[in-house]
Amino acid sequence: MKRVLIRSGMRPTDIYTAEDIYLKDRTGFNNGNLAYQYSIYRTLWNEDVEIDADGLSSNPNLAESINENYDLYVVPLADAFRDDFRQTLRNYTELIRRLKIPVVVTGVGLRANYEPQLEEGFSFDEDVTNFVKAVLEKSAQIGVRGQITADYLKKLGFNEDVDYRVIGCPSLYTFGRELKIRDLQLTEQSSIAINASPTSSDIAIQFLNNMIETHKDYHFIPQHLDEFHLMFAGGPDISSDIQGYPTSIHHKYYQEGRVKYFTSMPSWYDFAKNTDFSIGSRLHGNVIPTIVGTPNISFVQDARMRELASYHALTHVTIDELENISDVNELLSKVDLKSAEKVQARNFDNYIDFLDTNGLEHIYKEDKNRKSAPLDSLVQAIDFPSSADPITKLDAKNMLERVKAATNLSEERHDFKLRYHVNRVNYQLSQLKKSAAQERTEFKQKIETHEKDNKKIESELAQTEKKLQLSIDENLQMNAKIKHYKGTLNRKAVKTTLKIADSLASMRSKVTKN
Repeated sequence: MKRVLIRSGMRPTDIYTAEDIYLKDRTGFNNGNLAYQYSIYRTLWNEDVEIDADGLSSNPNLAESINENYDLYVVPLADAFRDDFRQTLRNYTELIRRLKIPVVVTGVGLRANYEPQLEEGFSFDEDVTNFVKAVLEKSAQIGVRGQITADYLKKLGFNEDVDYRVIGCPSLYTFGRELKIRDLQLTEQSSIAINASPTSSDIAIQFLNNMIETHKDYHFIPQHLDEFHLMFAGGPDISSDIQGYPTSIHHKYYQEGRVKYFTSMPSWYDFAKNTDFSIGSRLHGNVIPTIVGTPNISFVQDARMRELASYHALTHVTIDELENISDVNELLSKVDLKSAEKVQARNFDNYIDFLDTNGLEHIYKEDKNRKSAPLDSLVQAIDFPSSADPITKLDAKNMLERVKAATNLSEERHDFKLRYHVNRVNYQLSQLKKSAAQERTEFKQKIETHEKDNKKIESELAQTEKKLQLSIDENLQMNAKIKHYKGTLNRKAVKTTLKIADSLASMRSKVTKN
């Protein structure tokens, strides 16, 4: 059986109550992360595959354990190319470099302004470059969320359709190749889901707040973990510079008990299916209604949402466009609520080809139009908890019980974090000790090798010195012989010269006499 590890805080079959999430974040601070992770699980979940969650850990020291226990590591990411994710991205880069198994990134994007100045670069350019290079050593291609991210990677020196390709967000492919969005007949009695974040524009918040004055059957769907704490325990307040955003339980949304926060995707899907209309500035707050067929409109204000809204043809307006629209009825007259249906098949086929290019086994191998999945029956057999009621909706007795539970959970969470920190430090120490012992062994082996090499060199040097000394002795002997021969030659030369001189003298004497 193939063993697959997926970057996620929980598996789709895990059951976590509000209390569980309050105790330990399993969403990565934003429960919208659950949406695209769920899609990856559903697509890869076969009878002959065992899939686990990595707990959202990017610890490079876990590489050895991952290598031993898994055959594949799948890393779905959101807008991970951003400044406050740099250290985590560095950790993943180091972890991936140490892994010996395939690593496939099924989606990643750039966080930037609506009109990003790519040519100016970002503080995290080097971190992104190193990350992409590390992933490409373990897989064929990286999947990016949209064309803006694709242009960014091209600017960093990577090749589109070779090193990476645009695949959108996997959450749009959760239930397959087809989208079917219901018709909308919006009335003041229609049920509405509104969504926003603490960084949404003033215009978006004002529009939503004005809309619920006439559409009373609404629910606010926050996604940040600190907003869940606010809903569940009444505080602490959250921070936002946006006027009218719900930062405390004194806000209208909380006072009227109209807030829901989901701890599982099945419960979120069920809620979205039974809502008539969804609207707001959260990406997955409107993607989830899209894939279950609920009409929706997104407010696009940054590059992250812009590239995804463009690629998936999500029904949307920009903040500049929204500023000139008076109410929701005028807004509906300007958009096509079913636009996403028209590109879904094309995008889905491209996504499946991306999975095939990276060698991933998935449920659509034999039939791209498949609608059911092995995970579906498992999920249907589980009774997932729906959203907890906001604390403001409880009666006095239950409110006190909630406060007591939250207080105890806060203490337990503090203890949990302390234990986690201690265990993490102890693990790091054990890894350091293990590494130190291994390094000592390797160093000792190197010393022994060097000693052997030194002895061999010393032996060769002694032999060389001996040969050199023999050569020196031979040279000395040769020099002595040469000197002797020179002396002999010199004496012979002198005698010969004297003889010649004597002969010449004798001849001269004779000549003189004559």
